[in-house]
Amino acid sequence: MCCFITTVLLLGPRAGVLIWWLIRPVYYQAVFQGIIWPILGLIFAPWTTLMYLLVAPGGVTGLDWVWLSLAILVDLGTYAGGGYGNRDRIREYAG
Repeated sequence: MCCFITTVLLLGPRAGVLIWWLIRPVYYQAVFQGIIWPILGLIFAPWTTLMYLLVAPGGVTGLDWVWLSLAILVDLGTYAGGGYGNRDRIREYAG
């Protein structure tokens, strides 16, 4: 079950962004003017990139900042959870 959750957290938003780009490339180009930020977002912050695709067309205002903040927290939690879960594999951290 743990491997399934990890797979969904790591591959889910990346697959969503890629499928969205394949289906609606014009929408994707309207949100992101360049190619660098979407690629970096896809690699390092996929949940934030996916949420930005949802909220950006009307401009990021009001409650949109809350959604983006939650996506950032999920991205950070994904990375931090992996480090916390593997802490017992490193000899120096074993207490």
